[in-house]
Amino acid sequence: MASKILVSAGEASGDFYASQLVHELRRRYPGADFFGCAGPKLREAGVRMVVDAASLGVVGLVEVISHLPRIKGEFDKLIAAAEREKPDLAILTDSPDFHLRLAGRLKRMGVPVVYLIAPQVWAWRQGRVKTIRKVVDRLLCIFPFEEKWFRDRGVAADYIGHPLTRTVRPSLTREQFFEKAGLEPGRPVVALLPGSRKGEIQRHLPHLIQAAERIGSGVQWVLGLPAGVRAERFSEPLTAASIQRIEGLTWDLLAHCDVALAASGTVTIEAALLGTPLITFYRVNALTWKVGRRLVRTPFLSMVNLVARKRIVEEVMQDEMTGERLAKELQALLDSPEAREVMRRDLREVSRVLATRQDPMAAAADAVAPFLKEDRIHVS
Repeated sequence: MASKILVSAGEASGDFYASQLVHELRRRYPGADFFGCAGPKLREAGVRMVVDAASLGVVGLVEVISHLPRIKGEFDKLIAAAEREKPDLAILTDSPDFHLRLAGRLKRMGVPVVYLIAPQVWAWRQGRVKTIRKVVDRLLCIFPFEEKWFRDRGVAADYIGHPLTRTVRPSLTREQFFEKAGLEPGRPVVALLPGSRKGEIQRHLPHLIQAAERIGSGVQWVLGLPAGVRAERFSEPLTAASIQRIEGLTWDLLAHCDVALAASGTVTIEAALLGTPLITFYRVNALTWKVGRRLVRTPFLSMVNLVARKRIVEEVMQDEMTGERLAKELQALLDSPEAREVMRRDLREVSRVLATRQDPMAAAADAVAPFLKEDRIHVS
């Protein structure tokens, strides 16, 4: 009898990671039936959508409040689907506030839970590890230091390696990308990467535009957005600052630019794997920052610096994130080929640390296997 699997991912990166695992599981279990909270990548992988993952894409302790009624409605839809379809397993990714609550309900229904991409409770709100220990049957970690941290606290955790080490690569040559983006060889290119969520773009883009205006036309500016994400309200200031837009080509933009201004998150790891010098930034609601900063227990906020265990990239956070400060940090990096080369060397070391011999998604599928029915086919 075929296995039935509930899959839920709460944001773009989680949608991508979870879709990679679904592809691997489909190879091994061709009759398996997948349903749940899906974004475009999971839908492409054949997951029946009960809830659109975009509906969960809210960041911040305060920002989420106004969205709670809608999020509660999506939560109820997933629970109803689980009660109706009785899955053999749930695979949950990202959005820990949503998914740990979901995991608790699923466990009470007798559904085993595998959590793909360990929540970063080692960094902040460490008390949540008690909930993880109670409601998660297997926790899959993508950073090497996480496995021991969680196991020391009684969580069944496995380090699988970082999935992006096997997937991040440009699809276009430098010449092809420059032609597609209308760029000129010989002038430096700076990537502006404000984030994938609407709120992130609205908070970050005005400051990125100000930085571009301060440095001016000696640089070619390219705003990178996920496919389908628009920034129409900023059309006039983008045009005034001579900033070009490109959608759905983040890896190509990172691979072929000279420096990136990148929102803290998955894109900073992508930059590290592609060897791209960068400056990272982030802004949230003032109250969210005030409360959240007190809960953080790490020396750095950027994952690149945390993996390296030292400051490789500059972190320009919250009130410090202004057009003036970004322009200052960027100009210093553009003016120093030596500093960029040192950063590239350090980023190569981060890439080396994150790489594993086994494909991370093969390792994840191995961890999932004990929870599934024996309808597996042999795969090499």
